[in-house]
Amino acid sequence: MSYQAPVAEMQRLARRLGHDRLAETERFAEATAETRSAILTEAAKMAEEVLAPLNRGSDESGAQLENGVVRTSPGFTDGYGAIAEGGWVGISADPEHGGMGLPRSLSVMVNEMMASACLSLSLCPVLSAGQIEALEAHGSEELKAVYLPKLTSGVWTGTMNLTEPQAGTDVGALRTKAERAGDGSYRITGQKIWISWGDADFAENVVHLVLARLPDAPAGTRGISLFLVPKRLPDAKGRPGAANSVSVVSLEHKMGLHGSPTCVMAFEGATGWLVGEENKGLACMFTMMNNARLLVGIEGVATAEMATQAALAWSMERVQGHTVDGSGTIVGHADVRRNLMTMKALTRAARAICYDCAFSLDMAHAAEDAEARAHHARRGAFLTPIAKAYGTDTGIEVANLAVQVHGGAGYAEDTGIAQYLRDVRITAIYEGTNGVQAMDLVGRKLAGDGGATALSLLAEARSAASAAERSGQDGSAEALAEALHRAVDTAEDVTRRLAGAAEIDRGAAATPYLKLMALVLGGASLLRGAVEDGGEEETAIARFHLLQLLPMVEAHAAAARAEATALYALDAERLTAVV
Repeated sequence: MSYQAPVAEMQRLARRLGHDRLAETERFAEATAETRSAILTEAAKMAEEVLAPLNRGSDESGAQLENGVVRTSPGFTDGYGAIAEGGWVGISADPEHGGMGLPRSLSVMVNEMMASACLSLSLCPVLSAGQIEALEAHGSEELKAVYLPKLTSGVWTGTMNLTEPQAGTDVGALRTKAERAGDGSYRITGQKIWISWGDADFAENVVHLVLARLPDAPAGTRGISLFLVPKRLPDAKGRPGAANSVSVVSLEHKMGLHGSPTCVMAFEGATGWLVGEENKGLACMFTMMNNARLLVGIEGVATAEMATQAALAWSMERVQGHTVDGSGTIVGHADVRRNLMTMKALTRAARAICYDCAFSLDMAHAAEDAEARAHHARRGAFLTPIAKAYGTDTGIEVANLAVQVHGGAGYAEDTGIAQYLRDVRITAIYEGTNGVQAMDLVGRKLAGDGGATALSLLAEARSAASAAERSGQDGSAEALAEALHRAVDTAEDVTRRLAGAAEIDRGAAATPYLKLMALVLGGASLLRGAVEDGGEEETAIARFHLLQLLPMVEAHAAAARAEATALYALDAERLTAVV
């Protein structure tokens, strides 16, 4: 089926979250509602007309490695060309280097459209955008002058190289070596795996950010440095010149995302340049990774949107049995209706959390006063792991429900529905698994400030419930407000328990806690939409979420309160024994 960008929903949500306040800041003065509307209209046109037709073909004819060069899926050269020529790679990049300088809040909307249309291709500009942000924050003036204009324009593409066979989540175990060359450059030697878009035949040059260890570096993460290593070495005029000692060894054969080449990269004394300070590379790379984590959450939302559109269309066409509402198609069956309402509610709630996170990250840079900047920085940091994990969990659940709604036709590859589930499954794994996100939430974020940020967010959710009570709408608003108040009570109790809990108990509670927070925050956003917009659809979706999905908060809370005893009741030997 064809993709239709949900521009109206994006606009409503942006207004509700206060995105218009960005235009009141000096940094984002140009980000007016009119600008946002124009940007989204043009991005929607590109996503619907140029990118969406490439998605199915990219699954059937994925990237191939030929004589050391990655050959991309049919149509990707033109598709990427449209992205680059439209300026979409550098939408949030510094205007000094050719970017639009617009807020992240707007770029995540554009990225959602591109990812809905063709997730495999959309990964390429996302990686470049993350590298741009890392170089803007940590690159030398010389590196910025050469690389940022090319990356921002999309003529060159960017990657990040962290993972090695023995060093995945444990980045400190990496073995890639860096040696000082004596002329200000370094020689990088090692192998990296799982490198998305490690090469592309439509790119004039591919720029790699590579984590490596210097000979005299301390052990572990304290001894990691970050290096910029281009596929081709720029000449005196900044044009791609001689080939660097960088090669693609092989491509991974994956469950999904066939159009996105996942490369094994070899660096054999390759020339690179330091980004940031020696032995401080992980902090520099995390600038890129934090950007990527929010955008990966958006990938989940994007897939959920596309899968929901496909399931809705199918439910209106498929005739199967008698329906009590007389609709004549499966949309009238109660179980199908439950699936469809779940899909819409989860998608909108996850989108709201991601957009809210982006807004706070923008305000952390743009707010006029230091206290406001600090508040939004804490808020955005807290929401980032929730956005990543809940966004991608939602993408997987909704794609799975889309297969269910389609029945056997969904399981068969002919309809293309299975592709959504296969493609989105990786999003819960890369850029930090969702378990790692949950551990980050309860460790660095929750315990780090004693639960203050979490309780502040829950206070905002409670204010949404109070506003619904005062709205003067019919009695259903009071019932929804009561449901949200109960959920907030539960979430506050668990938050206070975990803030002072032992590390092992916080770890055991991490995933259920993230899920209950996402349900509460997402439900609060939907209730605000029902009260402020008052539309029939917004009200119906909020009602379904708060009365049908929000009760799961109590189950997640029970799991979070159970501490670690249930998880560690068996020792490792007995747990892994086959009996």
